[in-house]
Order: sequence, then C-alpha cells, then structure tokens
Amino acid sequence: MDRIYADCAATTQISESALQVMTECMRVHYGNPSSTHQDGRDAARVLEEARRKIAACIGAEPEEVYFTSGGTEADNQAILTAARYGEQVGKRHMIFSAVEHHAVLNCIPALEKAGFEITLLGVDETGRVSIEELKAACRKDTILVAVMYVNNEVGTVEPATEIGRLCRERGILYHIDGVAAAGHIPVDVKELDAGMFSLSAHKFHGPRGIGVLYVGKDVPVANLMFGGGQERTKRPGTQNVPGAAAMAKALCDSVATLEEQTPKLEQLRERLLCGLKDVDGMWMNGNSGSRVPGIINLGFEGVSGESLMLLLDLNGISVSTGAACNTESVEPSHVLTAMGLSPERARSCIRISLSTYNTEAEVDAICRAVMGAVERARD
Repeated sequence: MDRIYADCAATTQISESALQVMTECMRVHYGNPSSTHQDGRDAARVLEEARRKIAACIGAEPEEVYFTSGGTEADNQAILTAARYGEQVGKRHMIFSAVEHHAVLNCIPALEKAGFEITLLGVDETGRVSIEELKAACRKDTILVAVMYVNNEVGTVEPATEIGRLCRERGILYHIDGVAAAGHIPVDVKELDAGMFSLSAHKFHGPRGIGVLYVGKDVPVANLMFGGGQERTKRPGTQNVPGAAAMAKALCDSVATLEEQTPKLEQLRERLLCGLKDVDGMWMNGNSGSRVPGIINLGFEGVSGESLMLLLDLNGISVSTGAACNTESVEPSHVLTAMGLSPERARSCIRISLSTYNTEAEVDAICRAVMGAVERARD
C-alpha cells in the first residue's frame, strides 16, 4: 500500500480543482493586478472575484477581506490591530485562551513590552473555555478577547457564538483564529460577532502561502508592513493572484460539500476509534460532543508519542504529536497541559487527523499499525 497521510491538521493536499484554477491563473492571468493595462486589469478582476467568493463563504463583505501569506500573518496582524486600537482608546488589557496557536501566544512578550497586560484564560479537561470565567476576566480596559474557533491539536470547538455575544455586549474586540475551522464547520463572521477572523488555504485543500484576515468595517486595520496601495494599503506587496483564486475555489468547494463530507469523516473517526478500542491504556483527548470529526488526539499509557509517531512513519503512515509549527520543541503540548494532563501523559499522545481523501481501508491500516507500534514501544 502507498503511504497513508493522516496529518491533515498540519496541512492538506491541494485539491485537483484548486490546482487547476491555480495553474490556469499562472498561465493566463499573470499580469500584476496593480497595473492599469489589460493584463493587469484581467488579474485584478480574478483577484476581486476570489475576494468576493471568500467573503460570501464566511458571511463577510468583500471590502472586509484582506489577503495575507497565511494564518500566522493573519493572526499577527489581528493582534497588532487590537494593540494599536487599544493604544488609541486607552485600553491595554487582552485576554487569550491558554490553548491558542503559537501565532497568537508568541505575540505576548512583545505586547507586554509595549505595556499591555495579558490574561491567559484556562480551559476545562476537554479544552473548552468557560463563559463564566471569561466574564470574570473581562475588565473595563479590556480591548481584545482572542479565542480560536477549533483547536488544531484536539479538535475541540469553542463556544464562539457565546463569546462573541459577550464581547459585543461589553464593547470588546473579538478575534477568532479560524484556521482549523474554515472549510470544516459552518462559518458566519457576523453571527459570531467576530471583529477579526483568520483563515489559511492549505487547511482546506488550497495552496500554501495564502490566507485571509477578515476585519470588520468598524475596526481600524494596523499595518504589519509598509509599501504600496495593495489590499487598501493594509497589506502592501504584489498580490498572490493564483493563490487567492485557488484559495477561493478550495473554500467554496469545501463549504458546498460540507453536509455530505462531515458524515463521512464522522464514520471514519468512529471506525478508527472502534478499531483501537481494545488497546489497553488508550484515551482520547478533547470534547466528545463539541468537536470537528477529522482531528483525533489519542494518548497511550507507557508509550512516548514521539516514538509512536516514528514507528508509524516507518510503517508508511504520517501522523503527528501536535502542531506542525512546534515540532522542534522538547516541551509537551501546551494545549494538553492546559487541559490538565501531566507532562508525562501529554508526551504520550499522537494526533491522527483525517480528510475525506482518506478511505476506510486506510483507517483499518492505521489501526493495525498503531496496535503493532504500541505493543512494540511498550516491549
């Protein structure tokens, strides 16, 4: 059997339809969209059509969509936007959940150096934020609440709508890292009361190197970079037209097929869990009721997750021990320890993340390989 890819929370393979759109755009619409000649106007038309399509998929207006290089840049620009706005209105307190992506959490030292106070909001044993604890953490000088929609390591879905309602009532800017959510669950930024929302194309079968930051019309966008007038001067530099067009195609396809793809992923997940049910000392991390079906985080007593991942790799199966951006770290997952796992138990976990490209036969092969690898690791 060919290699089995089960690390879709890290990245997904580009879909054939998105790849076709991208290559066609490179071949035909290669003009600079800022140029005023015909080739430039053609490229600009493709770019704006992509912006309109993405906006429609998330319930936004086209002028609220800013193209970025991916989720990290979008998250960083959102946090900086809140900081600049906070400085203007005299509010210097921010609240982040303790399980945010490092693109958010690693902004904290710079924020604190700039005079901001940061509250890290804990989560329960399933990875969910408490609305009551969030209420208690809010202050009169709170400018931002940043809570991701779907956790990229355990798949837990946060109470995003309730958080948005609370932020709206208290006049607090709300940023949602939606990188693990867009294309996997329904997204409407207006219903969520999101002031800002981040997306990355490669998480839903689009290309790498292209993302989006949604920013509501009433929020003054801060610049990460300075240059020309692209993206309404807020993200200068020649736009990635092929990437934007392919991102729009991938997102539209994902949203259009969500109702049929979700049950398939749920069936694959249940098949996986059923196939591993007899493994002694196994547990699942995350919320059993409020979760995306494609992310399954499992722990195994007496086994190193790193060793298990390497054994599976030798068997032709790609999984991970957590977020791909943190693979060089020797520390246990900050998500799992925030959920109450000891460092030792957190180091015993692997993440198996599936897409609808996976098959039942592949899931069965994963189960056999995991059982063999756990036995070998324990021996």
